[in-house]
Amino acid sequence: MLNIQSYKMLIDGDWVDASDGEMFESTNPADGKVWCRVPEATEEDINRAVTAAHRAYSTGPWAKLTPTERGRYLRKLGDLLADRSEQLGRTESVDTGKMLKETRWQAKYIAEFFHFFAGCADKVSGETLPIDKPDMFVFTKREPLGVVAAVVPWNSQLFLVAVKLGPALAAGNTMVLKASEHASAAMLEFGQLIEEAGFPPGVVNIVTGHGEPCGRALTSHPLVARVSFTGGPGAARHVLDNVKQNFAEVSLELGGKSPFIVFEDANLESAVNASIAGIFGATGQSCVAGSRLYLHEDIADEFLEKMTGQARQIKIGDPLEDETQMGPLCTQGQLDHIQREVAHAQTEGGEVLVGGKQPDGMSGLFYEPTIIDCPRQDLRIVDTELFGPVLCVQRFKTEDEVLALANDTEHGLAAGIFTQNSARSLRMANAVRAGIVWVNTYRVVSPIAEFGGTKGSGYGRESGFQAIYDYTRPKTVWMNTSDEPMANPFVMR
Repeated sequence: MLNIQSYKMLIDGDWVDASDGEMFESTNPADGKVWCRVPEATEEDINRAVTAAHRAYSTGPWAKLTPTERGRYLRKLGDLLADRSEQLGRTESVDTGKMLKETRWQAKYIAEFFHFFAGCADKVSGETLPIDKPDMFVFTKREPLGVVAAVVPWNSQLFLVAVKLGPALAAGNTMVLKASEHASAAMLEFGQLIEEAGFPPGVVNIVTGHGEPCGRALTSHPLVARVSFTGGPGAARHVLDNVKQNFAEVSLELGGKSPFIVFEDANLESAVNASIAGIFGATGQSCVAGSRLYLHEDIADEFLEKMTGQARQIKIGDPLEDETQMGPLCTQGQLDHIQREVAHAQTEGGEVLVGGKQPDGMSGLFYEPTIIDCPRQDLRIVDTELFGPVLCVQRFKTEDEVLALANDTEHGLAAGIFTQNSARSLRMANAVRAGIVWVNTYRVVSPIAEFGGTKGSGYGRESGFQAIYDYTRPKTVWMNTSDEPMANPFVMR
């Protein structure tokens, strides 16, 4: 009989069930079997979590720590994460279908983000102002916002926790994390590291549940000062409606449909490999997936011959096996959406060059690496985020033409440019409307570098030193240095 694991939420330093005892199931997408259950948080649970976070922020031990002391907690958390990367990676792979070799590497590298923000904690400063008034000394200081609500998707949950939790805690805030209802287990196991690192109760709380009531109650709670959301545009609209209740600050990262542009002078081997990594890595389930490929007409045929050949050789299978190169999709909804859009693209004139279906003889939510030759920019699939291993290809003649095609989108998260012409690469990087531009590389990140989107891909930035300022507000202090009494306010001089 299959052993189904039951998890608990982390609220105010305790591991708890939902107040009404309700739970929901999580399915392993590689075999379709239920493998764990997690609590379905109620409004009462959310209120308890936010109240605990607010108490820790305002009167608890966390409020009394120096920035350097907060940094030590974050550094300890990073050390623990690096040590437990194998275990966390395996849990994430079972719950999401992501490749184990990716999840365990990612968990280990994410430790660097906590180390980075640990070092940032005591580097945040205000300034003195050269004020235009005599006998006045005026300075600013940065103060934490309070309780931060972080809503994190399933696909890169530990990474997105790091870029939200790291700067928020370094600045002195506390946090309530909502795990994705599609895959909560790795986040809850991460909570065990929070406990082991010794964070005071209430500093970090982790809740699980669906958008209603869990997500709504969290993002609209009157004690929440900031909402950091990563997910789809539909859920983001609900978040924006919710914060009308509490006037919380908001940042949104909403995914994309990123252009990947290859000019005639590009190193084709490098560009092909980068494109494969950009669209088929993580089974295409990445916000920055390079899902729109634009090829200069002089090299298009050669490029596609190389890429389709490699795509056919990708080994699909169990994400826990080292020889597997691409695992399943995470949810049935994704698979249904992809199948529907690929079929529709063919009715509009798109030609499937490779893939376009589920692999024969395999159970689970698998879908073949797929490349679709799109004759026109107005095919619906060209600007529809599929969140799967599906690549749309078009050809171009001139730089101006491909720039117009690349910017003809409601999204604006990332872009890739492959050319050996340095002047062209700078022109394109400046002109492409995207928050991240990679030149002759793709899908690389660092704790030092900011990322975020424009247009329909959201607003706000994460990672990098500047991120910590987004979790603070300035306070201006005026000090009268004169010994003279203040003038009579009713006598004008």
